[in-house]
Amino acid sequence: MSTTHELSGITESEDELRAILAEAEIPPLLPALAYATGDLSLLRDDLRPDPLTFSLPQGGLTQEQQTSARELALRALVRFRDAGCRTAACPEGDALRHIMEFAVGGSDMKPYLPLLEEEMSHRHEDRRAPQWHKNDVAPTTPFHVLVIGAGMSGILAAHRLKQAGVDFTVVDKNADVGGTWFENIYPGCRVDNPNHNYSFSFAQRHDWPFFYSTQDVLLQYFRECADEFGVRDGIRFETEVRSATWSDEDQRWSVVVANREGREETLEANAIISAVGQLNRPHLPQIEGRDSFAGPAFHSASWDPMVDLRSKRVAVIGTGASAMQLIPEIAPLVSQLDVYQRTPAWMGPTPEYHARVPEAHQWLYGHLPSYSEWNRFCIFWRMGDGALDGVRVDDAWKSDGASVSATNDMVRQFLTEYIKAEFVDQPDLRDVVIPNYPVGAKRLIRDNGAWATTLKRRNVDLLTGGIDRITETGVVTRDGEEHPADVIIYGTGFHASKFLTPMKVTGRGGLDLHEHWDGDARAYLGVSVPGFPNLFCLYGPNTNIVINGSIIYFSECGVRYVLGCVEHLLRNGAKALDVKKDVHDRFNEAVDTENRRMAWGASDVNSWYKNDTGRVSQNWPFTLLEYWERTRHPKPDDYELL
Repeated sequence: MSTTHELSGITESEDELRAILAEAEIPPLLPALAYATGDLSLLRDDLRPDPLTFSLPQGGLTQEQQTSARELALRALVRFRDAGCRTAACPEGDALRHIMEFAVGGSDMKPYLPLLEEEMSHRHEDRRAPQWHKNDVAPTTPFHVLVIGAGMSGILAAHRLKQAGVDFTVVDKNADVGGTWFENIYPGCRVDNPNHNYSFSFAQRHDWPFFYSTQDVLLQYFRECADEFGVRDGIRFETEVRSATWSDEDQRWSVVVANREGREETLEANAIISAVGQLNRPHLPQIEGRDSFAGPAFHSASWDPMVDLRSKRVAVIGTGASAMQLIPEIAPLVSQLDVYQRTPAWMGPTPEYHARVPEAHQWLYGHLPSYSEWNRFCIFWRMGDGALDGVRVDDAWKSDGASVSATNDMVRQFLTEYIKAEFVDQPDLRDVVIPNYPVGAKRLIRDNGAWATTLKRRNVDLLTGGIDRITETGVVTRDGEEHPADVIIYGTGFHASKFLTPMKVTGRGGLDLHEHWDGDARAYLGVSVPGFPNLFCLYGPNTNIVINGSIIYFSECGVRYVLGCVEHLLRNGAKALDVKKDVHDRFNEAVDTENRRMAWGASDVNSWYKNDTGRVSQNWPFTLLEYWERTRHPKPDDYELL
């Protein structure tokens, strides 16, 4: 894994540097140079991005501003080269805050400074690593943690436990690490979060081949992380958890697992960390006759590579994120592709979505100190708290339900014009692909033009009238017409609201977790559930992000919090801790109140963000800063020690 601190000296000529800077991302460029050289005069007010247009390409800077910024950067880079590429002392305090505020267009960064110093890891330190070790805290106390899942969160949890000297075992139902990036192999599978944001803050790399990594690249990244962190030997693969039962007498968990052959055994653990994720159980729609189809039929997350789609009539049911990735990939192969859309998705223009990272960017990552970190910082803010106001409800805003505020409506108009331009020559298609719900109420899909190009193909039909039933030979729509199909692919999402299924989890006094939740999963900070001591969830209820951030950020915060809980009980000589019910309930009341004030809570559009009760059980409605602040250290008064 190539990390950002492995930098090379600069030997390029001025003309070569000018050519490189011509392709540079401007928002992180001058901040990186100011940081590397200590020359804050580079941060000219006339070149500061506008916070209102910061999310646009090049931070919304005009061509004239971009040209001036590149020339200013060139002169600074030449001086830096000629001085032997010696970096200045790392800016701190007001100087660092000044650079940060310039980078994001003037927003007040003072409350965020400690978080962003930690998140961007600009000194190449791992500030989220545990600052304690079991040998110092409770050297003679046996304590073993079972981690369920070896995806991104499970690898991270194992790494932190190892750093803290806490014994652990990881179990995973798959044959390798990677979680969703191991399981999902459908054509076109890739992340919709920029690489620098969708990676561990302390394990960055500057040689990503694409702006948005494909499945194989991310799987390799997590494989390398597992190896470099030294946790692979602690993972038991092809091992699935059947049940977990808390003993009030022994104050331990008994966990029944089964291997690939179905042979069961019981593992004992002092604590459990669930790192199973939310999007790991494919959802198949309840359509009459679904099981009667005679041909191959499978979910996108259970892709069957043995099915040859060439020259076949293929039906894809659903137009969510996975479907909109795979449909453009298979359309050129098949004879006929019928796409069944229930609800159109808002699409965000992302020209570089499938593009390789240019050599100029790779050069900047590998030669200009902190350019990679400042690029990550700009992405973090643009996709984080800098975007949150755009989906917050303004009670005074009057609309027909298509937007929730003036800012949200401005974004809606911008995205509407983008879609109209993509389908300008196809008015019939245009009318059915423009959503009528607020931006942010459902997942925003990245698009580089591939969706419109695909739907316009002669062998592709978009069907929006609804499905009546499935037969042995095809799909019957509500108008009574049968559409023949050789293969059916379901792009219909996951059982996101069914946390920790299909495991049976039994807590204090024989309390069944799923009966306790009754279809409405809740947890304190997404981590702890009353009545289930020493059970910790990662990517638990209400820790999903919609437009603001990366789930890896939430996992890093969550893992630190869990390690803090383990430290707390070990320091106090306790065997377990259990979150207090009133603490849990007050937190969830606040979450529900705020979620109702967000686009995804105010809109009645169908969405996997809501569970069967209609409550938003997935999303975090507050700032990233607030989750970071609340998870830095557990509050002892929030828990009962056992």
